[in-house]
Amino acid sequence: MTTAELSDTFTIGGDLPVHRLGYGAMQLPGPGVWGEPADRAAAVRVVQAAVEQGVDFIDTADSYGPEVSEQIIAEALHPYADGLVIATKAGLTRQGPGIWTPVGRPAYLKQQVELSLRHLKVDRIDLIQLHRIDPEVPLADQLGAFAELKAEGKVRHIGVSEVSVEELKAAREITEIVSVQNLYNLTNRQSQDVLDYATAEGIAFIPWFPIATGDLASPDSPVADIAREVGATPSQVALAWLLQKSPVILPIPGTKSVDHLTENLGAAGVRLSAEDMTRLDQLA
Repeated sequence: MTTAELSDTFTIGGDLPVHRLGYGAMQLPGPGVWGEPADRAAAVRVVQAAVEQGVDFIDTADSYGPEVSEQIIAEALHPYADGLVIATKAGLTRQGPGIWTPVGRPAYLKQQVELSLRHLKVDRIDLIQLHRIDPEVPLADQLGAFAELKAEGKVRHIGVSEVSVEELKAAREITEIVSVQNLYNLTNRQSQDVLDYATAEGIAFIPWFPIATGDLASPDSPVADIAREVGATPSQVALAWLLQKSPVILPIPGTKSVDHLTENLGAAGVRLSAEDMTRLDQLA
């Protein structure tokens, strides 16, 4: 059994079973999630290594690069193995490194899905997520664009990102929503109410920034004590906490290093006791 396969599975949308520990492809492009990586061959290699180690859920976005992340995934993995689920997003535009501007006009969103189909070399996007709600466009128009593409067979499932419980409920009035992707980790739980709702409703919850890089990885962090006790690294403990926090959580730690990837996926084999979970719960 490969490493990621040690994590149990969740079925996205009722028909896409994936191992819960996935891979996030945001870090593949250059600094500021902009342009080409310094070493494209290494970026391709880490994506291949993720799948070799059992990952069958990869999360990316048209705006990562832009386009660069999707193209690297296709270069690394196409033709895709059966059962590999690639989720992407549309709705954020880029004007330079580190700059992200929501655009939710239906014609734009449809264009971006068409481009993602081309860049990923697929006939249908398994999971398209609205990267951010554009406050200047009715939500029904934004999700309606995806729903039309779903009716055309170009999209299988639809998700949303960085939403409140109220926005998630509103989205579900418009079309079926199978996933929500919000910021959530050991030290930032501002989306706890969204996670609770997703858990109750059986909606996939994809926490971005799952490790809170730096804060949790340092050897003197509160997580380090538990890590030493269970024979793991702080990053592995942070991911194991997420996996045990709710059965709908699909953590997608990202990296452009194979060593880092291997460490992250090792979290699938870490088991935390009820006492460990309580201690970690108290960190927020």
